[in-house]
Amino acid sequence: MRCLYCHNPDTWTVHSAKEPVGTEMTVDEILAMYDGVKEFCSGGITCTGGEPMMQPAFLTELFERAKEKGIHTCLDTSGVTFNPDNTAVFDRLMKSTDLVMLDIKHIDDEEHKKLTGHTNKNILAFARYLSDMGKTLWVRHVTVPGITYNDDYLYKLGLFLSELKSLKALDVLKYHDMGKVKYENLGMEYPLGDTPPLTTEEAKHAKDVIMQGIKDGLNR
Repeated sequence: MRCLYCHNPDTWTVHSAKEPVGTEMTVDEILAMYDGVKEFCSGGITCTGGEPMMQPAFLTELFERAKEKGIHTCLDTSGVTFNPDNTAVFDRLMKSTDLVMLDIKHIDDEEHKKLTGHTNKNILAFARYLSDMGKTLWVRHVTVPGITYNDDYLYKLGLFLSELKSLKALDVLKYHDMGKVKYENLGMEYPLGDTPPLTTEEAKHAKDVIMQGIKDGLNR
């Protein structure tokens, strides 16, 4: 996706003719790195991004090997690669995934397209898929003035979340503009211009509206 508020635009390039993007590592190297610092960890590995499910085979091997070693596994994803018509890859991955942290960017599909360049249909389908299998789910939602900071959208998000039986946590994240410097360093124009960061009070209001939607949805 190409979220307008993305603060990691350097992850957008998947392939480069000049050099690999990032540091290439094997599963063995990652697990060895974990073993070297596990005394300072809470007992788990989180794969985030970018989008970790763009490398499903590698991700699955890592999580399967981690589970063999008794390591808790967490997937931090946008869900954008989910295909509800072909879930075999996801079925296998979920067998070795303990927790999914799912970013829901926008509950309205047309607004989601404006914000990210993609539909949200597969993302919402992924949330339902996780709920149906009872997979522990945390939902994260970035609240942006003028985009997602809207009582109607927030309430509708709450109604949707009320359908998810395995939802265990909701994080309402405040939009910030700390990525501006990175855009400048990359010679890119910052898409949201001078959009102000969300305040703590506004974030609390946003969560209250979402929670009211969840409550009303459960009481239907």
